Amino acid sequence: MEQRRATITRRTTETEIELTLDLDGSGQAAIDTGIGPLDHFLTLFARHGLFDLTVTARGDLQVDAHHTTEDVGLCLGQAIRQALGERRGIRRTADVAVPMDEALAHVAVDCGGRGYYVQRDPINGPGVGILDADLVRHFFETLAIEARINLHVVTLYGSNTHHQVEALFKAFARALDAATRPEPRLGDRLPSTKEHIETG
Repeated sequence: MEQRRATITRRTTETEIELTLDLDGSGQAAIDTGIGPLDHFLTLFARHGLFDLTVTARGDLQVDAHHTTEDVGLCLGQAIRQALGERRGIRRTADVAVPMDEALAHVAVDCGGRGYYVQRDPINGPGVGILDADLVRHFFETLAIEARINLHVVTLYGSNTHHQVEALFKAFARALDAATRPEPRLGDRLPSTKEHIETG
């Protein structure tokens, strides 16, 4: 399988972002977005998915965390899409449930080339630091659309907001890792009876 790595650079009047993702890494991360909770959760994403991820972001945090969080999700989604290429020979779908103390999250992924996002049950509490609960939803939604993956997340239960969000990021990482693993029985074929996956 070819190297599954991508670098995305995005510069707007609101943010400047450089992001590199290696799907076949070892869990190394160097994250600096200016948003402490987002740095923490992206580091967990890299470690639990065994992805190598570097992110440098500068945004208009004097306004709020919205633009930076959204654009990091956009860039990560684009990196996933580019790194997967034509998506030949991958398992394509996976689901994982991950506990974090009293919280439990379940994430299902389909890397079939169509972007769609569903979140069942709201995250309890206002958020984690300046990363509010709705921004977590928006981050995953933006990522799913840009990556062209179906992403369904369920916050099954939990009373601590940090634990709920941490469980979501860990579950997403593990589900994405499992779905993007090579399936030897497929060889170089596409994981679709249509013999086509939209990747452009």
